Amino acid sequence: MKKKQITATDKKPPSLQKKSSSHEIGAFLKAAGEATVAQKGRLIFSLDATMSRQPTWDKAVTIQASMFDAVGKAGGLSVQLVFFRGINECRASKWVIHAAALRDLMLGIQCLGGQTQISKILDHANRETTKAKVAALVFIGDAIEENIDLLCQKAGELGIKGVRCFFFQDGYDVNVEKGFREMTRLTGGAYFRLGPDSAKELAELLGAIAVYARGGLKALANSDRRGERLLLEQISK
Repeated sequence: MKKKQITATDKKPPSLQKKSSSHEIGAFLKAAGEATVAQKGRLIFSLDATMSRQPTWDKAVTIQASMFDAVGKAGGLSVQLVFFRGINECRASKWVIHAAALRDLMLGIQCLGGQTQISKILDHANRETTKAKVAALVFIGDAIEENIDLLCQKAGELGIKGVRCFFFQDGYDVNVEKGFREMTRLTGGAYFRLGPDSAKELAELLGAIAVYARGGLKALANSDRRGERLLLEQISK
């Protein structure tokens, strides 16, 4: 099984390439299976796996994994995992309906030194939603090392296409927060921070994002669960 290597200049859907380091990703994709039946929504879950996240990676992974647990419970979704790390390594899984397999893949990712590649993720989301509607993009990271004006332009393009972006910040860098908040504003999404004691709340919010990706704002409004209420409040600001 193969997976996508995303490049910054791709104008056509990126070619599929094998991961050079191991066979685990191929195995997980085989176990997960591609999304072959019609789903009610599509959600991209993306993350920064560069070395700056290493000090808090173990704790963050636990929170990140809750996303896939929540998606599995919500059902009715096609999910794709995208991550970047190292020197120009940015990869995307197939769209799958078995989110637990993506969770297992993410748990096996190791951080590698390199610059952020948020621009590639935004471009990738733009391409994907052109092919078939993407309801939401989740991004977890701690840095912005790219031109923020360019990132905001790309985020704005996603907003026009109706892709809400939800940014989760690992850390307390003020400039990163400003950048993440602006991209969420441009897409009608929401910003949150990964704190040491926020695992439960974030799990609820991630679950609410899954509910939104499947059923839209109406699904959030019709739920009385805390996570859905919190997310709807953030989107409505």
